[in-house]
Amino acid sequence: MADPIDDKPRCFGSHSELYAHYHDTEWGVPVHDDRMLFEMLILEGAHAGLSWETILKKRDGYRDVYHNFDVDRVASMTDTELDAALLNPAIVRHRQKVPGARTNARIFKGMQQDYGSFSNWLWAHVDGTPLRGDWKTKSDVPAKTPLAEGISKDLKKRGMTFVGPTIIYAYLQAVGVVNDHWRGCWISTRT
Repeated sequence: MADPIDDKPRCFGSHSELYAHYHDTEWGVPVHDDRMLFEMLILEGAHAGLSWETILKKRDGYRDVYHNFDVDRVASMTDTELDAALLNPAIVRHRQKVPGARTNARIFKGMQQDYGSFSNWLWAHVDGTPLRGDWKTKSDVPAKTPLAEGISKDLKKRGMTFVGPTIIYAYLQAVGVVNDHWRGCWISTRT
């Protein structure tokens, strides 16, 4: 998977098949499904301090450990299950991030109850319409924005972990709340 597949300009990463597939088929595509929104929230939190390629390579491991990101099942994971996850080389074994997934699942569930879905809460921040970045170069894309800072502050206040403004901005990009394909990206040239 590390071999280049084409010469198309992309927003991030190498031209590896793994990065190209993620960039070309997922990144920036609007997501309204709560299971997928939860998956990406946990994966973006796991990404903190690491390369996104590391997380993509371990994505199937995360799906196994976290019951395909079934929020109810993650919210009810036992300490024994979390301890076992910390021994599992299929994921990044971080002593705060692994149990943080259970914490975040419990809060996510509460938000589903309060708003009908997490998607309703998230997309209300942009009135249901993705924001479109207009970045001339890759380096123009910010690491965080006031929107990400506000969402981060709200999630932290609710008790979520690994939801700082930089993580949340990456999350917003990943789930298409923000479309930040820069002008030179091959996808930007067709949208």
